[in-house]
Amino acid sequence: MIIGLVGLVLFFIRQADDPSLYYPKYLGAIVLAMVVATYMLHRFDVYRDDFLFSKRIPYANQMTAWAVTFCVLLAAAFLIKMSDTYSRVWALSWFVGAGAGLVLGRVVMRQWVSGLAVAGRFANRTVILGAGEQGRRLAGYLQRHGDVNTKIIGFADDRSSRVPKESGGIPLLGNVDDLIRMIRLDDVDQVIVALPWTADRRLREVVRRLEWTPVPIRLAPDLAGFSFPDRGFTTVARLPMMRLFDRPISGWSFILKTIEDRFIAALLLIALLPVIAVVALAVKLDSPGPVFFRQKRYGFNNNLFDCWKFRTMHHHMADANAEVLTSRNDGRVTRIGRFLRKTSIDELPQLINVLTGDMSLVGPRPHATSAKADGHLYEDAVDAYAARHRVKPGITGWAQINGWRGETDTVEKIERRVEYDLFYIENWSLGFDLLILLRTAFVVLGHRDEAY
Repeated sequence: MIIGLVGLVLFFIRQADDPSLYYPKYLGAIVLAMVVATYMLHRFDVYRDDFLFSKRIPYANQMTAWAVTFCVLLAAAFLIKMSDTYSRVWALSWFVGAGAGLVLGRVVMRQWVSGLAVAGRFANRTVILGAGEQGRRLAGYLQRHGDVNTKIIGFADDRSSRVPKESGGIPLLGNVDDLIRMIRLDDVDQVIVALPWTADRRLREVVRRLEWTPVPIRLAPDLAGFSFPDRGFTTVARLPMMRLFDRPISGWSFILKTIEDRFIAALLLIALLPVIAVVALAVKLDSPGPVFFRQKRYGFNNNLFDCWKFRTMHHHMADANAEVLTSRNDGRVTRIGRFLRKTSIDELPQLINVLTGDMSLVGPRPHATSAKADGHLYEDAVDAYAARHRVKPGITGWAQINGWRGETDTVEKIERRVEYDLFYIENWSLGFDLLILLRTAFVVLGHRDEAY
């Protein structure tokens, strides 16, 4: 309706300046757009019920659906050789105006729906079957975290003499027979069964008695489920199972990241070959010893790999396990090594690690096996530290561009670094990687005092 109304209004405004515009032809385009847009908005999940009650408005979904619709119209007009017969000013104004109208319309609708929700117009009158510990815990959780679609009106339990008459202000309404009677009187919209899953026989008997009633029957998670309230469910051999953790960056995302890593790393190696050659010569001339330094570090799935760097310490003082943190004006660091560390040029050989598949361009920075913060190994200092190894380590990362690079002499510093690393893992996207790579260049050029 918004798309059609905006198209018509803009047509009549345009027709006032150009009376030659042919109304039926424009009306046909508008009707076609309404039909295609309805399908596209549905395909892009704009019509999901939860968007009506959610604080998040699907702006991106709306704009994508409308943009695809407009592209379909342009393609159709081009194929039937009618694109030149439409006013470009009208078409562009319609695209912008309808897009703004879609957003504004959803804002107004959400405000209206929110008002109705506050008045209780959408609440399902819900009875929790089971007034034991599990039922009371479920009621408390729904009271604290529930939505406008659920209103707990009471408990039902066959063991009325063994359970409290009220819990958290929610009354005991009776037994299962009383519950069925309330359903027949249309006083209940939904039943949530909150019985222990170990009570298999009782559970099946209750469900059998309720299955003939015309209201939704839901089975609440067992007590362990309250420890993982945000987890979804999947099916394995037709059995529902809670999805606790998925492998991050998997499927097509893994393929995209692999292509990104290998392609960009190969380009950088080719482009930086002269720099690498000059640095290698400088390292060799500055102090005796090899050009490169290899160090065992933890990578994907906590497996060890050889991390390559330009040597920045005197060869006889090298610390293979990083048992002693490098400090400012550290005597072990060579003259050229100090420059390489501050500019992060010493990390360039890790492009080889990316090509061999041990590392990614972007990811949590790999740490040496004996690295410590305030005398504690990293994995002992931070409980969630091992979660960083769910993905490949990177040459740069979200933590590094946000200032958490260089020395980790305190537990707080490594905690903050892990916090940023985990955020990256949970929110990975190709665009996120490219943003980090772009910002890395500015961080390296603009801040040279953190790493030594």
